[in-house]
Amino acid sequence: MSSIIPAPIARQPWSMLTPLILLTCFGSAVLYSAAGGSFTPFASSHLLRFAIFMVVALVISQFPRDFVKLAAYPGYVVILLLLVAVEAAGAMGGGSQRWLEVGPIRLQPSELMKPAVALALARFYDTLPTGMIGSWRALVPAGVIIAMPVALVLMQPDLGTALAILFSGAVVMFLAGLPMSWFLSAGAAAAVAVPLAYSFALKPYQQRRVTTFLDPESDPLGSGYHITQSKIAIGSGGFSGKGFNEGSQSHLQYLPEPHTDFVFATMAEEWGFLGGLFVIVTFGLILNWGLKVARNAEVRFDRLLAAGMVATMFFYIAINLLMVMGLAPVVGIPLPFMSHGGSSMMTNMLCIGTLMMVYRWSVQGRGGGLLST
Repeated sequence: MSSIIPAPIARQPWSMLTPLILLTCFGSAVLYSAAGGSFTPFASSHLLRFAIFMVVALVISQFPRDFVKLAAYPGYVVILLLLVAVEAAGAMGGGSQRWLEVGPIRLQPSELMKPAVALALARFYDTLPTGMIGSWRALVPAGVIIAMPVALVLMQPDLGTALAILFSGAVVMFLAGLPMSWFLSAGAAAAVAVPLAYSFALKPYQQRRVTTFLDPESDPLGSGYHITQSKIAIGSGGFSGKGFNEGSQSHLQYLPEPHTDFVFATMAEEWGFLGGLFVIVTFGLILNWGLKVARNAEVRFDRLLAAGMVATMFFYIAINLLMVMGLAPVVGIPLPFMSHGGSSMMTNMLCIGTLMMVYRWSVQGRGGGLLST
């Protein structure tokens, strides 16, 4: 087969790309149905964005390690300045100020900050001597790297993205070897701070999301409407679903945001348990490949960078699935590779491109032999 398939194609990580392409195509079918049986506007733009960002991911996969290390801090600073620009002159949408508009281009810098924080932290811990991992020098600078964008994103306000940045940063810090006692102390402090944050830091609509999550049936036609309709859609799908393009919850507009945040509910109504199982297994294959890339990396920088990218994608997937099933508050996080949205596709494809880059570094480090992925 090596004489038939061109070498640049054969050496791509098809154990990840195959489920990724299948998942994206399945997502476009769900978006086709969410639009009432129309390829436009959701499915067509979804596939176009995937194709564009797939090219971007392939370009990123060719970056040399030295260039990535050199660009880590400048890239972080540039995106941080963009977040400041959002506060100064950002575009409003849905009650939040999250976007920069330059002509026809609408950019959400907070999405770029998710992989940027993981990259900056990987660079920081790569240069930190091992003997300092248990000292304040390993904690304070990394904490500042995370805290500055989190504070700016919370001002937009965007709690979901702030938590995603915090989660991926915490994962990199944990894998860098910081003492477990620090994380336990941080968890205890967070538990004490939660009631105070709920009372004084959260906006009224964010408070309603928390109370709705705890008791959605208390206001089924108001703040609990999203979760209630999502549960109805998922439950009505049964084992094999109602059939492609036969979902009543989305077609009759009972299900809010059927093409973005609640696309999984749209899918589950028409494809049932089998469709949900396919989505979860496919995500598992992609994440498992990413974890193997991180585990097989021989360089500390590579391991931390790959783990940060996997953590970013995992947060998207886990929170969205828990949200649509009523197991987490609604925080407006789309489902990767299935929800309609350019910002989400951009972030997750940047993560995929970075993982492919680390994969290539590892392959080259082993003399060109394929990894066991």
